[in-house]
Amino acid sequence: MADYDLTSRIAPHFDRHLVFPLLEFLQERELYANDEILKAKIQLLSHTNMVDYAMDIHKALYHTEDVPQAMVDRRVEVVARLKSLEESAAPLISFLQDANLVQELRPDRQYNIQMLQDRFQIGADQIEALYQYAKFQFECGNYSGAADYLYQYRALCTNSERSLSALWGKLAAEILMQNWDIALEELNRLKEIIDSKSFSSPLNHLQNRIWLMHWSLFIFFNHENGRNSIIDLFFQDRYLNAIQTNAPHLLRYVATAVIVNKRRRNMLKELVKVIQQEQQCYKDPITELIESLYVNYDFDGAQKKLKECEQVILNDPFLGKRVEDSNFTTVPLRDEFLENARLFIFETYCRIHRCIDISVLAEKLNLNMTHDEALVWITNLIRNSKLEAKIDAVSGTVTMPVVHQNVNGIKSDTPLHEQIIEAMKNLNMRTYLLAKNITEPAQAAQASR
Repeated sequence: MADYDLTSRIAPHFDRHLVFPLLEFLQERELYANDEILKAKIQLLSHTNMVDYAMDIHKALYHTEDVPQAMVDRRVEVVARLKSLEESAAPLISFLQDANLVQELRPDRQYNIQMLQDRFQIGADQIEALYQYAKFQFECGNYSGAADYLYQYRALCTNSERSLSALWGKLAAEILMQNWDIALEELNRLKEIIDSKSFSSPLNHLQNRIWLMHWSLFIFFNHENGRNSIIDLFFQDRYLNAIQTNAPHLLRYVATAVIVNKRRRNMLKELVKVIQQEQQCYKDPITELIESLYVNYDFDGAQKKLKECEQVILNDPFLGKRVEDSNFTTVPLRDEFLENARLFIFETYCRIHRCIDISVLAEKLNLNMTHDEALVWITNLIRNSKLEAKIDAVSGTVTMPVVHQNVNGIKSDTPLHEQIIEAMKNLNMRTYLLAKNITEPAQAAQASR
């Protein structure tokens, strides 16, 4: 299933700190050799200030207590730089830690800057030092401190580019601390800026939207309302265009959200269209399942893809989140996906066939059950769906009644072709009467002249 691992495709769109949770997941699932994961971690850490963590991984990778001298020297350098930045930002940090003084700040940034300069001799250099200190703290892995300082920095910053950079950092810190409510707020704030801001080029604008969608995966698959939010965001024209332009692999996540969200089935038609358009650029068992069902009506193919979908979900760091319950470990999204995907297969299969053998249907749905268990499961499924079906427990079949609709979409007992014939007769009669009502007065008027 490593063939369907998207880490190499999505990692370039993340801050390197956000890649660590992905590597932790892959290490837990053992999709790759443990040494490969450890080497990837060391490579990532070489561009951060998390030197102690890098030393620990080096020891685990090479089974030694010794570390390279370069790491020791790097640690000394990081500690010295941290101390220097702390001293530079100390006056402003001291001010911000005093609750009474912070209350004197106003929404007007220019007023705040002037007030800090006049009363506390805190100027642009100290504000810049706060940003550098916050960024350094983030690189050291102190995400809580970095989030606080970046929030405070944005309240004083007048440079829109630097403020945007600080907001990206604040979002990353909240994600890494798993503060999903706050992270969602920051995500929405960032989206508003991206949608309204004039970027240096359309390509830069596109890249920011793609970054936003990738980072949002952490939030949407952990927040309680995330599955609605991902559909709302990804199906907006500008974001959907970004997916089709440079990130078709994101279709895996929006397709999963549509399948597990019963209330958003209205987006299925649009999803099918996009999957068809992008099938040459990207496909995986989840997108192929939808294509098998709603384009090819290939139920054998859908059955095969459903089995593969389960493994894709289990091995995806966003979809395969595990929940510990007593002595059991469950993957909630996997269970929801399989239940709803089976419902999709069931509904589509039943709309095509009049009489269905329950054993055959259970096989199509990948139900590893006895005949009686499958009968109960399908009965409950019919009860909870909008399908009108009758179950014959003796013959072991499901019968779908013939339901016609009239031209207005209302159910009728008359077959559609007979309705059309009758409608044409009525139309001919109405046309005849209309012509008669027009010609007779005209002929009478002409005769009276």
